Amino acid sequence: MNYGQFLAYLNDAADEKYRRFHTKLLKNDEISVLGVTIPKLRKAAKLFKGREDELMSFPDEFYEVTFVKLSAVAQLPYDRFIGYVDICVGLIDNWATCDGFSPKCISLHRDEFLPYIQKYLAAPREFSQRFAITTLLSYYMEQKYLDIIFSCCQKADTSMYYVHMGVAWLIAEVLVKFYDEGVRFLKSNALTAKTHNKAIQKAKESYRLTSEQKINLNKLKR
Repeated sequence: MNYGQFLAYLNDAADEKYRRFHTKLLKNDEISVLGVTIPKLRKAAKLFKGREDELMSFPDEFYEVTFVKLSAVAQLPYDRFIGYVDICVGLIDNWATCDGFSPKCISLHRDEFLPYIQKYLAAPREFSQRFAITTLLSYYMEQKYLDIIFSCCQKADTSMYYVHMGVAWLIAEVLVKFYDEGVRFLKSNALTAKTHNKAIQKAKESYRLTSEQKINLNKLKR
């Protein structure tokens, strides 16, 4: 399947109503959207199994093309995935593509992948940092990784909106699963007041915390 054939395939699967809806969600008018739903994009990625190099050579003129690239790479075993990950992270330019790029192979190589997380966290790009944070959220939410999570949250540049929201989301999840440790981290005032308070807000939205825990979190607002 060449690029022209692939675009024709995507256009056949596109829906104008969904295109308008998803364009609004992306909040970036510079991104061109055809209007193909995520399940269909993940199905399209399977068409390129074993032909990832061919897919990666296609231009990234549409949101869907990039999404399919990352979906295809996310399905690879770790030893092959790692050869593409830097390219993929460099292509991410919106929250939906970022949050949709969740390679399950990382779950079996978490310690091995930590240097990549640190590298992306040190990058000046908003969505490189966002990817580092969402990867921690997806695959590192365990007691033994809490110190790494807290360290990464402190290093993240939360002046960038989608990094700020990612860190708040990550700390909120820590509060839900490891409440005492999360509270101790909040009490250290290691985050900006804005991100600190957003993490509390997002944690309070969870049904997994008790009313008493939510009242105590309110007292930690800055």
